[in-house]
Amino acid sequence: MGELIQIGAALCILVAFTLSQLGKVDQKSLGYLVLNAVGSGVLCEIAVAQRQWGFTMLEGVWCVVSLVSLLHSRVGSRSAPTRPRPGPVSRSQR
Repeated sequence: MGELIQIGAALCILVAFTLSQLGKVDQKSLGYLVLNAVGSGVLCEIAVAQRQWGFTMLEGVWCVVSLVSLLHSRVGSRSAPTRPRPGPVSRSQR
């Protein structure tokens, strides 16, 4: 069962990375950040339990960066004023 959890967590990170490289998701998108945070968080917990300190550091930093980015993207989207985007300017308006 433990190996299935590890594989699932690794797949979260790998799916996010692959979709990003294929141009299917933005690296600042909710889905990308959540997949990275979940996958790296689970792998970090497993590494701590197994006292694999290098792996703990790698996955821990990966998780923290993903969570901070997720927080920034959510806070930024709430606090940003919503302005209508200007449409194309016609020649008569120039």
